[in-house]
Amino acid sequence: MRRRAIVVVAYEGVRLLDVTAPVEVFATAAGLGGSYTVRVCSPTGQAVRTSAGLRLQVDGAVDRVGQVHTLVVPGSPDLPRSPWPPGLAGAVEELAGRAERVASVCTGAFVLAGAGLLEGRRATTHWRHAALLARLHPGVRVQADAIYVRDGRVLTSAGVSAGLDVSLAMVEEDEGSDLAREVARDLVVFLQRPGGQSQFSVASRTFRPRQDVLRPVLDAVAADPAADHGAAALASRAGVSTRHLARLFRERLGTTPAAHVEAVRLEAARALLEAGESVTGAARRCGLGSDESLRRVFWRHLGLTPSAYRERFATARRCP
Repeated sequence: MRRRAIVVVAYEGVRLLDVTAPVEVFATAAGLGGSYTVRVCSPTGQAVRTSAGLRLQVDGAVDRVGQVHTLVVPGSPDLPRSPWPPGLAGAVEELAGRAERVASVCTGAFVLAGAGLLEGRRATTHWRHAALLARLHPGVRVQADAIYVRDGRVLTSAGVSAGLDVSLAMVEEDEGSDLAREVARDLVVFLQRPGGQSQFSVASRTFRPRQDVLRPVLDAVAADPAADHGAAALASRAGVSTRHLARLFRERLGTTPAAHVEAVRLEAARALLEAGESVTGAARRCGLGSDESLRRVFWRHLGLTPSAYRERFATARRCP
């Protein structure tokens, strides 16, 4: 069987984990029977200093790379705004032109965008830089909250550890779910997160002022997602009308009361499924009610069914 050549481009200031996460995933997959070879190259062929200060040895120069199945472009804390390291742009453009698949980790998406590879495509990057990516490259449809996004042959992923997620997704695509799960178990990654999953929990991405009429509402929803959180009940808890409550949610949180409640219930359902709860039990305990309601919410937000989500986690959870 033809082995897929994975090429990771390293450069001065690259983030160490952005490089090593994909390397570990594909190298581990190869050790478990996957058809991969993995090379780390730099524009000059010389070792590079990472953002952590460590020197990283490489396998050679980019211009000596032969076959390329998957090109991986890691990110750097300085990449969005600083001048790019010499030779990086040209190296990525040349290799991407020959690769069957191209992926970025974190701010590596800026290099792909600069090379025109994201024009007209959906993409993501580290949450801190998503707005800048959208501003600098208006032709890119930035999904700021996704773990990773695939659009055609191009995959982009969120910050740092998301390099594991996107790499596991590529292994699953190439070699099947069984090998991807084995890699996850070997690396003690407890969950292969779907790409549409948010980079953050609902609570951590929701603005929560200390003194605000919305605070008791948000606290009540988080404390008991399965309770009655209809518009009238939430408005009563806040001491305002339903119309005023909707206005407050829109102005202060950028969402609606119903959408916020659904997001919290989805997060609760995920936690229940991860803990071994049945689909029916998770639907009831999170407040979504029925299996079908839970399925619709999972599919809309995560692109997979509750049973598939539960199976992935339960399998990856059994680590040696």
